[in-house]
Amino acid sequence: MQATQRWIPPRDGIEEKLLPGLEPVRERVEALKRVGKRVIFTNGAFDVLHVGHLRSLRQARSLGDHLIVAVNSDRSVRAAKGPDRPLFPESERVELIAGLACVDTVFVFDGATVDGVLLELKPQVHAKGPDYSLETVPERATVLSYGGEIAITGDPKDHSSSNLQRRLKGAQ
Repeated sequence: MQATQRWIPPRDGIEEKLLPGLEPVRERVEALKRVGKRVIFTNGAFDVLHVGHLRSLRQARSLGDHLIVAVNSDRSVRAAKGPDRPLFPESERVELIAGLACVDTVFVFDGATVDGVLLELKPQVHAKGPDYSLETVPERATVLSYGGEIAITGDPKDHSSSNLQRRLKGAQ
């Protein structure tokens, strides 16, 4: 008889971080706000997780009590970055993000921007990585409309999943 190998997920608490959509995230945010917690929100594709992502997420988390990360759906990554992206499916990208100690909640969103998500959740802070400035954040007007703050987090933009992919293709 041949033994089979299969991956069995550990019970390490990341399941509680992964929420199936916007409604449960909204409920969580409302509960956090009721007890005076400061909610930080960020988003991205996180396709090929690298140290720049980690640094940005860690710094974002330091700005408040609870970090929510919205991960772009596979469809929205393809629309933004081309047909050969994402390199990893959304199920794996959200699992990686949820596995980070600095992240408290993760969910998938399917849009070009997170304006609608921000209007629904109204986090106190919307954090974006260093590829933006306070003036160029796409959701700037939305965040300011409800009295939220914008923060630019992470180290200088020396890391890029897209650049890494181009380098790897060139090495073939």
